[in-house]
Amino acid sequence: MPHALAVDDDPNFLSALAELIEGQGFTTNTALNLRDARVQLSHRSPDVALVDLYLPDGSGIDLLKDLESGAATEVVLMTGHADVESAVQALRLGASDYLTKPLDIGHLKSILANVANMQPGVGAAGAAGEAESGREGDGREEGASQEVGRLGLLLGASEPMLLTYEMMNRVAPTDATVLLVGESGTGKDLAATTLHLLSRRAKAPFLPLNCGAISPTLIESELFGHERGSFTGAQHRHKGYFERAHGGTLFLDEISEMPIELQVKLLRVLETGTLARIGGDQQVAVDVRVIAATNRDPHRAVADGKLREDLLYRLQVFPIQMPPLSERSGDVDLLATYFLDQLNERQGTGKRFAAEALERLRNHSWPGNVRELKNVIHRAFIMADEEITSRSLPREVGGEAGAARSLHFQVGASIADVEHRLIVATLDAYAGNKRKTAEVLGVSLKTLYNRLNTYRVSEA
Repeated sequence: MPHALAVDDDPNFLSALAELIEGQGFTTNTALNLRDARVQLSHRSPDVALVDLYLPDGSGIDLLKDLESGAATEVVLMTGHADVESAVQALRLGASDYLTKPLDIGHLKSILANVANMQPGVGAAGAAGEAESGREGDGREEGASQEVGRLGLLLGASEPMLLTYEMMNRVAPTDATVLLVGESGTGKDLAATTLHLLSRRAKAPFLPLNCGAISPTLIESELFGHERGSFTGAQHRHKGYFERAHGGTLFLDEISEMPIELQVKLLRVLETGTLARIGGDQQVAVDVRVIAATNRDPHRAVADGKLREDLLYRLQVFPIQMPPLSERSGDVDLLATYFLDQLNERQGTGKRFAAEALERLRNHSWPGNVRELKNVIHRAFIMADEEITSRSLPREVGGEAGAARSLHFQVGASIADVEHRLIVATLDAYAGNKRKTAEVLGVSLKTLYNRLNTYRVSEA
């Protein structure tokens, strides 16, 4: 009979988890911290270990390091506070999988069925049947998990997010190239990591590269590598991102910021699966799935000469549009509560939202999307004592001016009147910040001052 070790500092959660594991035919030991887990490991090596990422005496990743030289143990990290760095680090150190709380029961049962299948005397057909029966029998639990609105590292239960999850679930198991399109702060990096974690390449490297953050003179070497002596300062052979991501996934963020001349070489690698390092003539075969992302309209980027049309068609085998937060009805409350819970757990506090603070958050247009919301919650957390009220929030977030996100005009209104009302409403929405108002309206600061002076004269 296969054996499992479950490690979590929540006794109630741990008890329920142990009961579920034993229901799948495992013997189970439990531990509330790293010290107890190491004692259990010294007595018996488990076939699978389910370990919480954040424990009172350290990180669950530390236990991964203890298991490196031991018997073959499948390690599954669990956390209620998923982030890209911890997910990638866990996978690099040998974790088999990465689950977020509340756990997807169907996924967990599938993991346990695969572990059981590796045990002597368990046939493939029997294990497959067990996994299938687990899927058929836990529709209720999976539905509940979907209601919570989480897929991998993404959180949200709105209709646009559920549609995004469906597309991601369909494409993740394939090797199709994915192009993520969306405004800054919509979670394109989290979506890329989630696609990797849900893919067959999950145990292989996941390497992100921001194409706009690297000097144009260095990005070719970073992507494709170079040979020793190929240019001044090249004292050693250097393997680029493609070679280091072999067998795994390469995430090319802000792809439209890549120098146009380098896009030709990228296209060749995508089409042939081979590359030549700078200064070398040997072709190196690479097996890499590419996920790209951009915050531009990709077709506009092509028209503007920022992105090659042939590369766009090669990248958008499966395009996914990441919805802005302004279109995700109901997700503001969910995300705000999640971010506050994270901060409370880290700081050992119990701060909460006042009703009017949540109302102001709902009324804000969130031009910076989820990233802006996370930063606002962090600031409010610092400013608040026990309760986050409207006074804890930045002035520009969701006040009365911020709530007026649209204007209505009668057909036949003069252009001068429409312009007047638009400028005044925008100025109010940005709390009198003239520089920001001019930037949003697409006019110079001088033009804005001239318009405002005109309005004052006409109103005198």
